[in-house]
Amino acid sequence: MTRQRLPPLLAAALLAILTACMGPALRPGVDTEAAVLHRMGSPVMEWTHADGSRQLAYPTGPFGVHTWMVRIAPDGRLERIENVLAEEHFARVKPGMSMEDVLQVLGPVDPSGGVTYFERRDELVWEWLYCPDWRRLSRFYVLFDGTTGKVRSTMSLMDLECERFRMGFGGIGGCGCAR
Repeated sequence: MTRQRLPPLLAAALLAILTACMGPALRPGVDTEAAVLHRMGSPVMEWTHADGSRQLAYPTGPFGVHTWMVRIAPDGRLERIENVLAEEHFARVKPGMSMEDVLQVLGPVDPSGGVTYFERRDELVWEWLYCPDWRRLSRFYVLFDGTTGKVRSTMSLMDLECERFRMGFGGIGGCGCAR
């Protein structure tokens, strides 16, 4: 019996995917901003707060189910790192919040497919793919007033595209995910 090896490029890609799924191996209170940037690269978005702390956003989309939000303390040390695509962070999005406020809570939306405008309702909808506690791919939506840019409401639904695809194959396959 001959053992087959994965081609090096495929092996490297799989390793990168698995590493991304596990999340960054950084230690709050120990690692510095330089270590974060070395491990995770440049953030997609960043904010500097009044107290001198910085917030860095690392989304894994468009098909990833995590956005890692990194908080750097004023002294340059990693304060915390967390996946913000989770129910406890969605609950922080309230009617009347600005788009900028939502970005600071959930991180950036995927511009290639996560933004829809409904002209008749004058409503802008942002969506994020995520993995809820029940481990079925889902989407979280924030509905904004198209004129004011303020949150009207939010909602969360199971990813119906995935379910339709799965049912087209007689229920084979899955829309499950790992947190």
